Amino acid sequence: MLNCAPFSGSGSMANIKSARKRAHQAIGLRAHNMKLRTEVRTAIKNVKKAVAAGNKEGAAKMMLQSQRVIDRIVAKGILHRNAGNRHKSRLAHALKAMK
Repeated sequence: MLNCAPFSGSGSMANIKSARKRAHQAIGLRAHNMKLRTEVRTAIKNVKKAVAAGNKEGAAKMMLQSQRVIDRIVAKGILHRNAGNRHKSRLAHALKAMK
């Protein structure tokens, strides 16, 4: 069973069965969404590391992978569309600025 940490501290756990189920589902959904957001941050970090290392081919390859990850997370609604586009734009500018 998942830990109900966000609900245990307040002292007011839901009494209705459907509300208890919803609270339980919310915990699992939050964990899933956190995993996806971490995946996006890792993809962005990988591109930045490749750019900092001066590896243009590697950075371009990582850029394509990160764009796929960002687009997938945006399509799921975990990340806002404008935020995803902003991340991709900044990575593209960093890649283009490489010599």
